[in-house]
Amino acid sequence: MKILVINGPNLNFLGIREKKIYGTQDYQYLLDLIDKKAKETGDDIQTFQSNHEGAIIDRIQEAYFDGTNGIVINPGAYTHYSYAIRDALASVDIPKVEVHISDITSREEFRKISVTAPVCNKQIYGQGLDGYLQAIDFLREI
Repeated sequence: MKILVINGPNLNFLGIREKKIYGTQDYQYLLDLIDKKAKETGDDIQTFQSNHEGAIIDRIQEAYFDGTNGIVINPGAYTHYSYAIRDALASVDIPKVEVHISDITSREEFRKISVTAPVCNKQIYGQGLDGYLQAIDFLREI
């Protein structure tokens, strides 16, 4: 199975920003965790991170053509207002899981709103980095 993991803005700053919310593990730790999962399952799991909305949209559209079977996406702050990313996700007929490291339902009011979740098959939040592994497992099961 070919799975694409997309991380949006500031996720490359894991372990640096707001450690009480996002933990002390850095972005490379997350990449290594995903790589280990790929080796365990035998899946082709690719990762992509960008702080730029257009680059994320371009990668979602590219996934449509490159044989991607599932997308895990943490849109970061774009979750709450990027109708462009929402439309890109809606335009590809690929199973999708939205992931958030923190429990977005117990944070600021604006974080409780996701414009991207309605076009995903599932939303996982508050599970820390393990949420990515849960999302991969979900995609493998459907």
